[in-house]
Amino acid sequence: MPLRCRNLHFTFPHGRAGAVSALEDVTLTLADEEFVCIVGPSGCGKTTLLKLMAGLLQPTVGSIDFEGGPRNGRPRNALAFQEHALFPWMSVLDNVAFGLRMQGVRKQPSHERARAFIEQVGLARFARSYPHELSMGMRQRASIARAFVADPEMLLMDEPFGSLDALTKLILQEELLRIWSQHRKLVVYVTHDIGEAVLLGDRVLVMSGRPGRIREEFRIPLARPRNLLDREQPEIVGIRGQIWKILEEEVRSGLRDAR
Repeated sequence: MPLRCRNLHFTFPHGRAGAVSALEDVTLTLADEEFVCIVGPSGCGKTTLLKLMAGLLQPTVGSIDFEGGPRNGRPRNALAFQEHALFPWMSVLDNVAFGLRMQGVRKQPSHERARAFIEQVGLARFARSYPHELSMGMRQRASIARAFVADPEMLLMDEPFGSLDALTKLILQEELLRIWSQHRKLVVYVTHDIGEAVLLGDRVLVMSGRPGRIREEFRIPLARPRNLLDREQPEIVGIRGQIWKILEEEVRSGLRDAR
């Protein structure tokens, strides 16, 4: 199910200003089971691009095509955001099983499948707990389980670990890699963290500008499975430095323009 974005433009209506262009001429192709990370400064259209892929927004110009997808042209996708978005009135088990229930799966088989994923993310003891009884990291574990349990063809993730402390974030990065290696999906992962992007991704797309466009692409020469120490390999450190130089120039240019 390759995903192809062709010449995407997206414009937001903006009151008296008329319109604000968020994306301009974005073209890319994503492959089955590929893990693609997108980095870029705030306001360059990363989240907008993700919402277009999810079908939450429609492009102003251009198209998004899913080769070999369903008749309606859009495969099943799951979204995971920085805010965990768990339903506070539901237990972890019911939250994780929610997508299956919406697909019409009966309660018992949906709970059985949900329990298996809850165990994979280390929350078996908390299956009957409610979100307010969990730490932020545990809530995000539940969100990851919910995203994978419905067996989506594409998983879209927008800064899912952005609000976590540094140690919890590192642990969940490894957890995500482990689960993804067992249940390969096309993943599109937006992050501000360059180190996270090069650790997780097969490719890193660097976005810049307002309106946003893809400025450069880096292929990550790391075999899988990966671990946190892989990010310190000299070649990977060099790629991180190249990405940082691009983003630094972009941010400094934005600050000069704002003066």
